[in-house]
Amino acid sequence: MTETDLVVAVLAGIIQGIVEWLPVSSSGNLSLFLSLVGTDPVVATQLALFMQLGTTVSAAAYYRTEIAEATRSLPGWRPQAAYADDNALVSYIIVASFCTGIVGIPLYIFAVDLAGQLTGGVFIATIGALLVLTGLVLVASESRSMGGKQTPTLFDSVLVGAAQGLAILPGISRSGMTSSTLLFRSYDPPAAFNLSFLLSIPASVGAAVLTVASAGGLPGISPTAAGVALAVSAVVGYLMIDLLLRVVERIPFWLVCFVLGAIAIVGGGLVSVFVPAA
Repeated sequence: MTETDLVVAVLAGIIQGIVEWLPVSSSGNLSLFLSLVGTDPVVATQLALFMQLGTTVSAAAYYRTEIAEATRSLPGWRPQAAYADDNALVSYIIVASFCTGIVGIPLYIFAVDLAGQLTGGVFIATIGALLVLTGLVLVASESRSMGGKQTPTLFDSVLVGAAQGLAILPGISRSGMTSSTLLFRSYDPPAAFNLSFLLSIPASVGAAVLTVASAGGLPGISPTAAGVALAVSAVVGYLMIDLLLRVVERIPFWLVCFVLGAIAIVGGGLVSVFVPAA
């Protein structure tokens, strides 16, 4: 691993550790960063998904109590009482994760194929457009009056799982889509964020496995660089999660999506004009 690879791995880990918890698309912003440092768009798309493993460790550590409670309820889980109070969380994770796979796997194949056809500038601008779309969804959810729901239902699980599947596309925020869907369904905002973050754990593991399987190994990164990037993202993610959850309560992240998206669209257009395609 060269010194440049080490720097890129550390920076990628920091970016992933911070933006995973914000509804501004960690995969989109990480793909942008990797593209700007010269990574092929296909590899950038795959690496952005693979890097979620690091923040999965952060989420598992942060929500260890909830995970332990859900694990203890598994032996008593029955389909006929799937959404009873004791089983609701486990049922939500199982059903939503299944729906994520149904929606996300075909979109992953589409995203990798599309990334292979786009030049660097167009790829960056496309991510920017998807960031703006995420911002529009967040604006819509914030404008809706919220209730006090906290316990997920079957219908909510299907909706949230499908919304999370859409986030396989770089630029579509996973946390933004899932938390917005829950807010649309009149969930209490803290409950919406907690349910969103919990669901990220199986989704991120699944995305990383899918990426490694489709790439035939680590996607364009050495084992050492991958280890460094994942370790950094795990540590930064754990240290930042409390802080970032407090920030979410104070800053309208739809505005962040709009700003980042606009910059990416303009920057991608400039790259397309001034940098010849390979």
